[in-house]
Amino acid sequence: MKTPIYKSYEDLPLYLNAETISKALGIAISSAYELMQEKDFSTFKVGSHKLVEKEIYAHQNQNPQSVLSFFRRTL
Repeated sequence: MKTPIYKSYEDLPLYLNAETISKALGIAISSAYELMQEKDFSTFKVGSHKLVEKEIYAHQNQNPQSVLSFFRRTL
């Protein structure tokens, strides 16, 4: 497992792609793509790119730190 480079919610960009998710979680990019394919993982497409809005998870749990927590729990 790689060392995550994003330590807090504020460090994350507004929209996360597979590369950003892999860096946030310290996982391989292929694992991030698999995670984004999960049914419960809310994504949207811009062209051929899948993105995740970080605010979705923060609002669901009423805690900005929950974004990183959600990703880590999903693995």
